Amino acid sequence: QLEANILRDGRIINPIIVWQGLIVDGHNRYTIAKKHPEIPFTVHEKEFASRYEAIIWICKNQLGRRNLTPEQKKYLIGKQYEAEKCAKSNLKKSTGQNGQSIDKRWTRQRIADENGVNDSFVKRAEQFSKGVDAAEKAVPGTRQKVLTGEVKPTAAEIASVARAPPEERPALVAE
Repeated sequence: QLEANILRDGRIINPIIVWQGLIVDGHNRYTIAKKHPEIPFTVHEKEFASRYEAIIWICKNQLGRRNLTPEQKKYLIGKQYEAEKCAKSNLKKSTGQNGQSIDKRWTRQRIADENGVNDSFVKRAEQFSKGVDAAEKAVPGTRQKVLTGEVKPTAAEIASVARAPPEERPALVAE
């Protein structure tokens, strides 16, 4: 549908957002632009303090869209939480502060509030995203199947992939 809309309009309305040469928003628009070089598009360079800040922005941007599957929403919330913890950890290391679990709870609650879920959902979402990423690394293509709902592993099955040694992951994913 996106391609049909772009061809009908004769242009790509929203810019492709990049950070340090990497697309952070607009992968599908860019693919369409490459397929139809006559269609004009714009590129907007965005600045982030770190890779984690870029991931947080990507997750928040995607979570603002209406067409997400429940699996995609859960994955993005988990990735955002993980990135925010890493960003804060790096900041504390650079400033010499000690990390505290209260920060993690506050971050988890804020993300929960932003997304209309509870803080335990955010914690489970982090485990889900880690499991999906581990499954993808073990068997490329798995992430797409899980996030589109083509396959519906249980939370326990996904978590077990992340906890398993890398050599055992392909068999777990196949199972």
